[in-house]
Amino acid sequence: MSQETFAFTSSALRSLRLQRELLELEERRRALARESATRRFLPPGTGTRPAPAPARRPQRCRDPAVHNALYAGDLLRVKSIFKDESTANLIMETVSEELVWSPELGLWVLSPRKKHTSPLRIAASRGYRDCARHLIMQGAEVDAVVGGRAALHDSVAGPHLDCARLLLAFGANPNVLSEEGLAPLHLCTDPESLP
Repeated sequence: MSQETFAFTSSALRSLRLQRELLELEERRRALARESATRRFLPPGTGTRPAPAPARRPQRCRDPAVHNALYAGDLLRVKSIFKDESTANLIMETVSEELVWSPELGLWVLSPRKKHTSPLRIAASRGYRDCARHLIMQGAEVDAVVGGRAALHDSVAGPHLDCARLLLAFGANPNVLSEEGLAPLHLCTDPESLP
């Protein structure tokens, strides 16, 4: 049985995709219900100062049009999309599906593989200095480690010296560590990539 393969029909793939979307919607619904319940059961007017607002979870974006604007370095579209701090700090999420063997089910299943990055990381890794400047001016966090790295890691690895200088000029920490424990200097492969 393990040597045989299973051909997925388009309807089976669509069914798996719909099932995954329903699970994601259910997860979001539960999170909203928990948030609503905690607000509802707070004691009214206890005479104490209200608790500080919880830190907002960054929003995620899967929109291909937004991704394309960033990956193409289309400054006009970037300016029209990223107008404030909340949009400048979006988490750009790409989902690719790959077939993996499921021993529990005894067959191959589609498994979503999510990758995360930030708009500033995309602009810096591609050398789009003007787009990076716009994002920073809108409030993008220059030292945010999203998807394992900060924007300075990507600009130095590029090497895109002008973007690295821009990030440093706006206060990027040259010693910020990636999830692997690497500083941007560890990613320099070319002597000209050193700012």
